[in-house]
Amino acid sequence: MGKPTADSLRAASQKAARLVWNHSTHLSGLIPILERLCQQDGIQTVTPGVIGRARGHCPKMQLRISVPIRGGYKVIARQGKTVQEVFILTPLAQSELEAALAIAMKS
Repeated sequence: MGKPTADSLRAASQKAARLVWNHSTHLSGLIPILERLCQQDGIQTVTPGVIGRARGHCPKMQLRISVPIRGGYKVIARQGKTVQEVFILTPLAQSELEAALAIAMKS
């Protein structure tokens, strides 16, 4: 196994990302958005995390980039009084990820 070439790296970024199903519960409507996000170029792995409660009320689904993590970003999904962490592994810059999230939310 040699070093990866530019062509092999490009091919790896072209295939669909992996959506990890490690919890039995998710925010309603979140999974279809994450599946559309997985179809975007540059997204490698999407992992929904822990669910919690918020004080404020958010009537519509909202995805906001929280903090950078090693290899990607942590995103907070909010709907109603419920929040859920989503971990996205990607080489994209924060602005590019925000654009990809906006596209996934619109579809």
